[in-house]
Parts: sequence; structure tokens; C-alpha cells
Amino acid sequence: MALPLWLSSRLTLPVVGSPMFIASGPELVIAQCRAGVIGSFPALNARPASMLTDWLARITEENAAYRAADPNAVVAPFAVNQIVHRSNDRLEADMTVIVEHEVPIVITSLGARQEINDAVHSYGGVVFHDVIDDRFAHKAIEKGADGLIAVAAGAGGHAGTQSPFALVQEIRTWFDGPLLLSGAIAHGRSILAAQAAGADLAYIGSAFLSTTEANVVADYKQMIVDSGAADIVYSNLFTGVHGNYLRGSIVAAGLDPDELPQSDPSKMDFGSGGITEAKAWKDVWGAGQGIGAVTERRSTAELVATLTEQYDRARHDLAVVLSEATELPVH
Repeated sequence: MALPLWLSSRLTLPVVGSPMFIASGPELVIAQCRAGVIGSFPALNARPASMLTDWLARITEENAAYRAADPNAVVAPFAVNQIVHRSNDRLEADMTVIVEHEVPIVITSLGARQEINDAVHSYGGVVFHDVIDDRFAHKAIEKGADGLIAVAAGAGGHAGTQSPFALVQEIRTWFDGPLLLSGAIAHGRSILAAQAAGADLAYIGSAFLSTTEANVVADYKQMIVDSGAADIVYSNLFTGVHGNYLRGSIVAAGLDPDELPQSDPSKMDFGSGGITEAKAWKDVWGAGQGIGAVTERRSTAELVATLTEQYDRARHDLAVVLSEATELPVH
């Protein structure tokens, strides 16, 4: 719809690798960018906080070196996710580092703040904001976000409950700027479907959890491969915000996935402590409903190549269907 040229021209596939707590680090982000999709990580993954500077320098320098070695290579830009919530006591310090390094894309979650958007705009960066409904979408744009990430039902992590079709169509009635769609996207057909629904880019997380570069334990990667949509549990117990988690990891943590209590949303926590002894970022593993499409563990480059092949095939098949439809007699 309205992606800036500097962004769209640097992609081989209309995909953003979503920022995943713990799992997304420099190795995964660099591999995603080199595969031609936007890589991202949460600023809170860099621990201690001083490591954020090192991560940004490494990603920038290694991607630049890769591009210099092969001028024809398509290297996508990267993004950093900021949790804009009062529980994030690193927000101000991390924003100072982000501005210093002129991070091209900042993804904001759990709160829209004008001053954060202004800081990113001060050096020419853009802000995409997570939303789970149309009301939050309006608020984000009113406060200066450049684009929206529609987090629909089935997405990994802190997901919404609305159908992706319902959410995108409501947003598109008034917003013609950059729109990303998240929710059970793990196949090239789904990327094309996201575009057909009105999104510019697909926002994919869970499929990358099984890759070589994802910073998660081997058992987590294998559980992604072995699980499907029926193995995803929606609960707010672990962080105070509803999210999708792997049933097997909940059981392994000694909990009954069918009898999870409700948590107090006022006690949201994203890394400084835990609401339960089974901490969401350690013992209970997040994932979205699209993982049924993930059938093996492989590198990020191999995954993106497969998604690209599936996407191209889906585009071809759709073109054939549309061509045949135009030849049907009209009654």
C-alpha cells in the first residue's frame, strides 16, 4: 500500500521477522537481513543493558560488510522492539542508544507514546506499533506512529483475539500507511494471503524459532517442529498479558494447561522478575498457531528460501485461477 521505497527495495520477500523475547539476537537478526527479510529483536534481550550498544554496532557493521563484499546482495534493514510500558525501567536509556545508532525501524509494543515516536523521527527512522484492535490502531497513529502491526488471533506471544480479516479490513477503512499482519503466518501462501487481505508485510515469528540461529534451547526448537495449532494455549498467567504458549512446555513446568488461573494485569512483567515460578521467558515457551507448517529444523536462509518458493508458487497459482475466472461465461 504505502511502504517507503528505501524499505521495499531492500526486501526479497515481504516479511518482517518479529522480535521474540530471548530467541531474537544478533545471529538471528543478521541472518534474516541477509536473507532479505527485516530482522528484529527486543531491546530487553540485550542483557546487561550496556550490551545493546554492542549488538547494534555488530548488526550494522556485519550487514554493511556483507553488502560491501557483494554489492548485488539484498540486505534488509533491521528493527528494534521497545516495550513502552511502565514496567520497562530501561526504556529511556535504551531509547538514547537507539537514537545514537539511528536504528532504521523501531517497533513499539504495549503503549503508544508521542515522545518515543518523536525521538525516532528526529533522525529519520520510522515507528511501527503493535495493535490488537482498531481502537488501539487509532491511538497509535494519533500519537505519531508511521505504521501499524495488526496482531491478530493465533499470533505467538502477546496476541489479540480478532480474525486477521476483521482487523485488517477495519484498519484499512481509514489508514493507508504501512500495515503489517501477524497471526499464524508460517507458509508462503499465508504471506500472499496477508497481502491480499490488505497488509503490506507479513510479520512472522514462530517459524524462526526452529532455526539454527534462534537463541533457544534445542528442546524448544524441536517442540516447535513437533507441535501444531492444537498445542497452543492462550493465557495471561505468565506476564499479565494474554499470549499464546506451547502446551508441552506448560506441562513440563508442572502446570495444567487446561486449568490455568488468571493473572492480575496490573502486575505485568517483561523481564525484571516473574509472576509465576514458571517464568514465561525460561520455562514456558511462546509460539503461534501457524507452527503446524514447520516440519523441520533448518537455517534461517533455508527457511526464507522455502517461504519464497512457496510464495512464488502461490502467486503463480493465483494468477492461473484469476485468468481462468476471466474466461468463464457471465450469466
